[in-house]
Amino acid sequence: MNDLDRCYRLLGLEPGASLEEVNQAYKDLAFIWHPDRIPQDNLRLHQKAQDKLKEINHARDRLREVKTRDRTPTAYTSQQRKPPQSSPPSYYQSSPPKKPPQSPPPPPPPSSYSQSSRHQSHYASYSQPKKTHGDLSGVDLRGANLQEKDFSYRNLSKANLSEANLSDAFLHKVNLQEADLSRANLFRANLLQANLSNANLRESNLIGADFSGADLSGADLSGAKVGAGDRIMVKLTGANLRGTIMPNGQIHQ
Repeated sequence: MNDLDRCYRLLGLEPGASLEEVNQAYKDLAFIWHPDRIPQDNLRLHQKAQDKLKEINHARDRLREVKTRDRTPTAYTSQQRKPPQSSPPSYYQSSPPKKPPQSPPPPPPPSSYSQSSRHQSHYASYSQPKKTHGDLSGVDLRGANLQEKDFSYRNLSKANLSEANLSDAFLHKVNLQEADLSRANLFRANLLQANLSNANLRESNLIGADFSGADLSGADLSGAKVGAGDRIMVKLTGANLRGTIMPNGQIHQ
């Protein structure tokens, strides 16, 4: 069995599965096997979860690299055939331009998942200044379609995500302190241990979201959708709700 077939098998996929299927399979398995979900006193299971997460991380990165490389020629072929422009050269060109630029290009961004070509191209559409090392503090993504995106460990403090679609997004340990998430769609979003202190979640859709271990202190949830009738459909196990304004307007003590 070659490495690619093994990666598909680790994610429970058939060879040739799409990039979207790879991303979804990874998020499902990462949610199940993340060590933070395992009791710390169970050392054997905790170690097993760490090893399993390393395997699925490798499988995701390997398949994503192949899928992104397969898509790259159609996206950049026309740019590679054009003569050099005054703007800086793209870091995604498969070979350097034939004529060197007048001044040396800036160094490439750090090699990490947070700066992958998928995320670079996504945020470019919003014309935001480039952040480094996962820093998206203050970014304006109001009304953006971010469904199923992975923002794990990213810094989105004071970001404007009002009316954004974050359904099924993976937001594990993301920093959303003082962020504006008013009227945002967080349906089934994974916000394990996220920092949402003093965040604005007014009139947002929180049904199916998992806030286990999250910091919601001082957050405003006025008018937020949290369930149907008397049934609460938001997971708040271990969440910090000190000073949180609850959907009914009451302040949690």
